[in-house]
Amino acid sequence: MSAAGDESAGGAAALPQGPVPVEHVKAANGLEKVVLREVRGNSVEVYLYGGHVTSWKDEHGEELLFVSNKAIFKPPKAIRGGIPICFPQFSNFGHLEAHGFARNRTWIVDTDPPPFPVPVSSRAYIDLILKPTEEDLKIWPHSFEYRLRIALGPGGDLMLTSRIRNSNADAKSFTFTFAYHTYFSISDISEIRVEGLETLDYLDNLQDRARFTEQGDAIVFESELDRIYLGTPSKIAIIDHEKKRTFVVRKGGLPDAVVWNPWDKKAKAMSDFGDDEYKRMVCVEAAAIEKPITLKPGEEWTGKLELSAVPSSYYSGQLDPDRVIQDSVVPEDSIS
Repeated sequence: MSAAGDESAGGAAALPQGPVPVEHVKAANGLEKVVLREVRGNSVEVYLYGGHVTSWKDEHGEELLFVSNKAIFKPPKAIRGGIPICFPQFSNFGHLEAHGFARNRTWIVDTDPPPFPVPVSSRAYIDLILKPTEEDLKIWPHSFEYRLRIALGPGGDLMLTSRIRNSNADAKSFTFTFAYHTYFSISDISEIRVEGLETLDYLDNLQDRARFTEQGDAIVFESELDRIYLGTPSKIAIIDHEKKRTFVVRKGGLPDAVVWNPWDKKAKAMSDFGDDEYKRMVCVEAAAIEKPITLKPGEEWTGKLELSAVPSSYYSGQLDPDRVIQDSVVPEDSIS
């Protein structure tokens, strides 16, 4: 009986029953994870190790992110799949280990975050924070505060907001590159089209980052592909013909987009990746790579990612042609 029915019968109104929006859970190898749930059945799982989203399920319980069956959930190895965070370095664009160290560190829950610019209408969100350890400062000598909000919207959209602040006590600026290294779960790589990157320039990581211009009306996959598209729009679509599903990637403060599939030869060379798993995943990564972000002391940068999964009746021609606004560094005196 509904709460309204209880009241009309003269009884006290029953409390609405629904999923717990935020739950802390112990996982394998002593790692901790946070599960976010929405009333329609959507869910997200986030490991504190890496600040790493490892699961995003729709209201039917279908997994939308790819995580390898051979992923190693044990530090110091990064988790293969989901949404690794590449900071303060993407790939080998610098002297640090590939993709930086944020994905190999244990984040803590931020119990008192400063206000986020856009309030979340959902209660299913978690705020995490990462600060450098003494060991981190030896390899990358910059103080920072990295605040990450991961939110599950009422409609099942997944939203990640990164706010990185230069907290150096001296007058030193620092520079970094960044990516949300998102692995999407797909039916088969041969069934996939990526739209929204037509006519753009890209750096081809398989050809020493030589610069080319995209000639196709969409990106399709017939062999290994590893490209950094430059000056990309704020929306990109990943169309899965077999599943009749389209992932929509919306982003802010992240002008570049990496598209990657390792194909068979590279898949076999990765110890934490199944030989045939390349068929079931594609990476489309919102990133800031070609023009690194520079922050002066006190300045803060924001990088946003919003993922949604919609039926493929979605018309990709409606992708917003407007380019993303690039200025996402906030001066110190404008931060409250």
